[in-house]
Amino acid sequence: MQIGELAQRTGASRRSIRYYEQHGLLEAQRTGRGWRAYDERAVHRVLNVRELLKAGLRMDDIRQVAPCLDMKTADFLACQDSPAEVLAMYEQRLAAVEAKAAELARYRAELVERIALLRAGRPDGDFGELLRQAEAGSAA
Repeated sequence: MQIGELAQRTGASRRSIRYYEQHGLLEAQRTGRGWRAYDERAVHRVLNVRELLKAGLRMDDIRQVAPCLDMKTADFLACQDSPAEVLAMYEQRLAAVEAKAAELARYRAELVERIALLRAGRPDGDFGELLRQAEAGSAA
């Protein structure tokens, strides 16, 4: 199948499919005209990559499970290829997501407090200082 059909069957854009290929997660054969041609396994591979990206994994993370990407999406989680390394990778990504969520919760609490103060007509603090603290926190 050509890239357009693969995009249609998976919901991925042509650009995303080329991006997956650039990162070594997908391979295409070339036709005599130089067009990309994919086999049926590419459908599962693209669907699995999309699911992993939606779960917050990065391309480097996904490369660790590359041998499992050809499996049907329903069977993908049961892949036993390097389970200890994959579990460690998932746990590291979860820790990063939880840290980011905690940071965002702190920002949210500060903004809710500031909004409440401003709506009450009593800006008790320096809003610029809040923004500097938020920027310092995101840089850390």
